[in-house]
Amino acid sequence: MWINPEEVLLAGALWVSERANPFFILQRRRGHGRGGGLSGLLVGTLDVVLDSSARVAPYRILLQTADSQIYWNVACGSSRREITDHWEWLESNLLQTISIFDNDEDVTTFVKGKISGIIAEENRPKQGEDQEEDCGKFREAELKMRRLFGMPDEEKLVNYYSCSYWKGRVPRQGWLYLSVNHLCFYSFLLGKEVTLVVQWMEVTQLEKNATLVFPESVRVSTRHTEHFFSMFLNINDTFKLMEQLANIAMRQLLDNEAFAADRSLPKPSKTLKNVSALKRDFDARAKNERYRTMFRLTQDERLDGHTDCTLWTPFAKMHVVGQLFISNNYICFNSREEDLCQLIIPLREVSIVEKADSSSVLPCPVSISTKNKMNFLFANLKDRDFLVQRISDFLQRTPDNSWGDTSPLSPIGHSASSSASSAESESVHRGRQYHLGLPTASQGLLQLYHRNAPEDLGPKAMKEKMKEEAWNIHFSEFGRGVCMYRTSRTRELILNGIPERLRGELWLLFSGAQNEMATHPGYYGDLVEQAMGMCSLATEEIERDLHRSMPEHRAFQNETGIAALRRVLTSYAHRNPGIGYCQAMNIVTSVLLLYCPEEEAFWLLVALCERMLPDYYNTRVVGALVDQGVFEDLTRAFLPLLYEHMQELGVISTISLSWFLTLFLSVMPFDSAVLLVDCFFYEGIKVIFQVALAVLHDNMDALLSCSDEGEAMTILGRYLDNVVNKQTVAPPIPHLHALLTSGDDPPPEIDIFDLIKSSYEKFGTLRSDVIEQMRFKQRLKVIQSLEDTAKRSVVRAMMTESAFSIEELEELYCLFKSKHMTSCYWGSSSSAAERHDPSLPYLEQYRIDPVQFTQLFTVLAPWVCGGHTTTLSARLFRLLDQNQDGLVNFKEFITGLSGMYHGDMTEKLKLLYKLHLPPALCPEEAESALEATHFFTQDVPRESSFLSDLDISGQQEVTSEEKVKDYRYYLRMWAKEKEPKSETIKDLPRMNQEQFIDLCKTLYNMFSEEPLEQQLYHSIATVASLLLRIGEVGKKFNNGSKKSDSAAAQAPPPDPQREESDESQVCQALADAQLEPAGPQTSEEETKDDTSVSSNSVVSSGSLQCEDITDDTVLIGGGEQRRGSVLDVDWSITFEQVLASLLTEPPLVDYFERKRDIQIKMAACKAQRAVERQTSSTSDHELSQHSI
Repeated sequence: MWINPEEVLLAGALWVSERANPFFILQRRRGHGRGGGLSGLLVGTLDVVLDSSARVAPYRILLQTADSQIYWNVACGSSRREITDHWEWLESNLLQTISIFDNDEDVTTFVKGKISGIIAEENRPKQGEDQEEDCGKFREAELKMRRLFGMPDEEKLVNYYSCSYWKGRVPRQGWLYLSVNHLCFYSFLLGKEVTLVVQWMEVTQLEKNATLVFPESVRVSTRHTEHFFSMFLNINDTFKLMEQLANIAMRQLLDNEAFAADRSLPKPSKTLKNVSALKRDFDARAKNERYRTMFRLTQDERLDGHTDCTLWTPFAKMHVVGQLFISNNYICFNSREEDLCQLIIPLREVSIVEKADSSSVLPCPVSISTKNKMNFLFANLKDRDFLVQRISDFLQRTPDNSWGDTSPLSPIGHSASSSASSAESESVHRGRQYHLGLPTASQGLLQLYHRNAPEDLGPKAMKEKMKEEAWNIHFSEFGRGVCMYRTSRTRELILNGIPERLRGELWLLFSGAQNEMATHPGYYGDLVEQAMGMCSLATEEIERDLHRSMPEHRAFQNETGIAALRRVLTSYAHRNPGIGYCQAMNIVTSVLLLYCPEEEAFWLLVALCERMLPDYYNTRVVGALVDQGVFEDLTRAFLPLLYEHMQELGVISTISLSWFLTLFLSVMPFDSAVLLVDCFFYEGIKVIFQVALAVLHDNMDALLSCSDEGEAMTILGRYLDNVVNKQTVAPPIPHLHALLTSGDDPPPEIDIFDLIKSSYEKFGTLRSDVIEQMRFKQRLKVIQSLEDTAKRSVVRAMMTESAFSIEELEELYCLFKSKHMTSCYWGSSSSAAERHDPSLPYLEQYRIDPVQFTQLFTVLAPWVCGGHTTTLSARLFRLLDQNQDGLVNFKEFITGLSGMYHGDMTEKLKLLYKLHLPPALCPEEAESALEATHFFTQDVPRESSFLSDLDISGQQEVTSEEKVKDYRYYLRMWAKEKEPKSETIKDLPRMNQEQFIDLCKTLYNMFSEEPLEQQLYHSIATVASLLLRIGEVGKKFNNGSKKSDSAAAQAPPPDPQREESDESQVCQALADAQLEPAGPQTSEEETKDDTSVSSNSVVSSGSLQCEDITDDTVLIGGGEQRRGSVLDVDWSITFEQVLASLLTEPPLVDYFERKRDIQIKMAACKAQRAVERQTSSTSDHELSQHSI
């Protein structure tokens, strides 16, 4: 490519001059290509270690002048062909012009200006694209990655690092390339080349460790091997990026969510050296994720920036040091000291932002006032003016009313008044009815069904009043609503229990659901109106579980509570079809409805499923399985002795799933478990881990003495059933998990407050960021384990339907899945995400389109048909695509492949026969075939069509004439329709002449690479001649029978000339099938094929004994003769006739009965990418040899 002219030194030791003229020199890098000796090896090693651009562009063109010692690099190239084109352009366009210049400086100036103009002209189309340009060094590295590893242009490089790869006991210094979908490594040291490519989807473990053997290394594990990388300049940065890329790959495996670059990312003020736009995108994603998690914000919130500052805290009368975060809709503050102070200010609540007077005590302050009369004072801001300007810009974009909606489901115009307390917010907006005829819960169900028992509740009621008063004092001191100061005092009040009247409000506040509800007014109402009355698999499961949701509570023993639960669950299933409905969602939602109005309960469910418990409630409960693995790791770390014993019993995996899915609501008394929910909404998942560890710790001695799983489960069940809340004011609710005491004394009661306090004292050192790191590690294991389980299930299911071995089915499944996933990140004619449906059985989850099917068929099919392979693949695809959705699943794919490899001769011929009939033969390929098929369906009665549809319709026509039919008759008919119909050779439709000629063409192409090619050609010619005569006899018989039928008298008379030349037409068409590709650009291989076919056709024509066929006729392309002839629509044959004719030729019988091994084909398919890389790397050497 042309490059902006730059000064270089003519390093003769590293470059070899190949061409020269008075003004230009074409050079090749020493060591490129074959040869070069020791100097070439040293130069190649130096280029790799120093990441020299010569590794990508080993050719260059220099501008030189006679009186100057300076050389200018004007062009470089990765191949000889590319640099030769540039050289020839310079000689033909510039050489004569610059030769007339007298001054060398004028020559240099002219050439530099010309080259710069060419580059500007080439870049002009790219200027219209709104894409951020990477620096030249990075673009060079990306080009190098694609060239070294054979990657397409769709594969984007994120970053590259210098490191060492441990191959055996020897470290190989090289470069690690991290792209969106692959981890690649390349090293070239003293002639030894190391190339490694690992798909992120294949990674099962990613660890950063330090040992004596591998100091500060990264271990990348797959199912079959481990790779170690070390000697990084910044291992932490590298490892974080690897984690992000592996996470994206796991997300693709989980729900086919392909990576999409963030186009709205602001461009940097200055160009960052060696940092790509994708790397900035990944860094921004990581910061946004941490920001959202820290302050429980919505998924679409993006951090704009952060700065150090101090916050004046009126409750403590002091300045707190921390960081200020600014995003599109929020101003947030977090203290440097943990739990000292946290603050969230939605911009919708801000009324005034102003710069206060600076002083030595309060430098550079900014005052922010809210609509609720709260004032916040930030100081020690480094760039106060810029900060105020940014906040002002965001405020201008914030709608004046606090109900600016961005959701497409929620129309603008529905307004409601905001309130500081979420408990006072109404779930029914003005003028809106969710659904006619259904009640809507505008308050918590507990307020409707609260029973005041006559027993002594005086002390408990007083305790509840004291809690409420303590919270009121806290509100007056720290604020109320979203803008409340959140301190360690807030946590203390939560650990002491939230009063029932405030529970819904505080759940909404601490979970972040209040912000989401405030920015989406009317959204829930629209969802209810759209979702109610719709039927789906999710709604059926919801209806099934409605009456299982806390049936012991009075609120769910009547239609009011059941209807509210139905609306919330159905609305969420409509909002998020990817999750739909999962078991345990009904239990959690029913608890939310007890304390919250219906709309608030919906938004709390959104916060739970999408932010606080990610991937918990889906078809495979991946999130719960991940946290189950985290819990096992925590048990190993905190309770190692108990962990070893529990692993032997297999208890941890059994108990933890129900604990995490329902937040202990299904295993503890309700009044106790709801206190854990209080802590969960404030602290997150870490409090659930703490309490689970505390439960195991309290029962350690009893669990260590257990001898089986059942005994351990009984111990834990009895313990949890006796966790009580002695301060509750509500009457006791009977717990469904009754004790299995069997006459023993009941165990002592455990106060829930003591259990929570104990969990903080013993396991309070758990940190949320550590849990997230452990979650990543377990997510890789869990998702890969689920993929392995799916593969085993598919293989087991296909074992009975195909003759492939287990190992072959596993390999084929991996190839099929890989083709599907490749289209997910490299693009295809159809979206892989649209094709992936997790609700389908494992056999049908992965589906491929016709293009991908053709790619697999070309490599794996045992029938090699040359240029006819694409046509045959398209026909087989249509034959296998029974539901005609344009996609083929793995079961259908194996069905077709198994027939070609393991079917007997009859089955293989039947498959070939079907490939030349509708629906495999599309109308565009042969319109006459459809006309003939239609003709025969009118005149020739048949029992069944290709798909047995006519058989069913025929039965219905016959039975419709009966006058009286009882219910038993219809039951028998229904049973017959449900039974699988076994297709026989008699069920296959007849084949007309056009289809028969096409079948012969296919057979000729199949035999082109066989060792017994001539014998097979002779045999198929003999069979074709025989079948032509059989068709003629059948035609005469049919015409004779038609004469007695008055309806058939209108048929056109047969053409005698066409009858005489039937055999000639067929043979000529077969020869034409081989001669059609020949032309001016015919390759050597094609010429060889044509010659062999032509010579064979001479022998075939002699065997047919046809007077019209001569050597000249065969050798001349038969297109002209075929154009002048019309095929006989009366001519037809059956499959039995084709089979019987082929059985008369032993070479054909041997060919179709031969057993073929698919292992060779699968090995070739896996090595296809490596062959492509090898071809691209050796093409330069071949060109250089030809040029020399």
